[in-house]
Amino acid sequence: MEYTQLGRTGLKVSRLVLGTMNFGPQTDEADSHAIMDAALDAGINFFDTANVYGQGENKGRTEEIIGNWFAQGGDRRDKTVIATKVYGTMAADGVAWPNHDKLSAVNIRRAVDASLRRLRTDHIDLYQFHHIDRATGFDEIWQAVDTLVQQGKVLYAGSSNFPGYKIAQANETAARRGGTIGLVSEQCLYNLAERRAEMEVIPAAQEYGLGVIPWSPLHGGVLGGIIRKEVQGGRRASGRTADTLADPAKRAQIQAYEDLLDKHGVEPGEAALAWLLTRPGVTGPIVGPRTAEQLASALRAVELELSDELLTGLDEIFPGTGPSPEAFAW
Repeated sequence: MEYTQLGRTGLKVSRLVLGTMNFGPQTDEADSHAIMDAALDAGINFFDTANVYGQGENKGRTEEIIGNWFAQGGDRRDKTVIATKVYGTMAADGVAWPNHDKLSAVNIRRAVDASLRRLRTDHIDLYQFHHIDRATGFDEIWQAVDTLVQQGKVLYAGSSNFPGYKIAQANETAARRGGTIGLVSEQCLYNLAERRAEMEVIPAAQEYGLGVIPWSPLHGGVLGGIIRKEVQGGRRASGRTADTLADPAKRAQIQAYEDLLDKHGVEPGEAALAWLLTRPGVTGPIVGPRTAEQLASALRAVELELSDELLTGLDEIFPGTGPSPEAFAW
């Protein structure tokens, strides 16, 4: 496994991030523990979760599964950089009681204590804001985070799904306050088929020294060889993936992608991950395996070197928009 520092921090993390959103809803506890053991054995030390994972009436279940894994000992907690998130309501029906969601100081304090209980740990390495809160200023947010850092409950703070201007606003507020490190990472939607983050988000992250952690690196399975799987009689596309393939132009684009990788003898899912690992500013993509086999495939991507010819071909199929302001101006 390769390691890098998380943004401008001294924290060393693996180039793949283990996503745990499937733990509970799709992968039972025993299999989830086996996947985490295999990930740690392979050198993945960076695990990502969120307080709302588990879904519906089982929100928080994913953190509990991880906490039970930590409780097995064997230096599991000591070897793991654990990241979780705060923002959404924990109510099963999605209707929040006042002050029980978003980023007010009172909810951050409540949410971090609840996550610590579920994770069965005394601190969270990276505490991430799952979304922007338009009603709460960053002075209040940083005051709450500073208190948690002083208490030893949180080490670093990160963002998720932030636009570039909010990354700038957050870190300029932190700099003005002094005594706080500000955001050290941004977790955003970024992959070959969805490159809008290159316009503003990734340049802002690089400017302020944030590590970029792409989520949905296979674009919901679209980049994982979905057309080939259909032809071979495998799992048929559903949901957003089916909608994508129903568009003739997008289907032709995905077919061209799969044909290009067939020509080079590279597996689609592994190529999509390997491409992200070549991108400036990227710390590591989040992989969310449901099975041990899917984890093994993700691990191969770290060792995969994409030729210049293949990288050029990928850019031709998925050109992206380019950075701003040139993306929309002269």
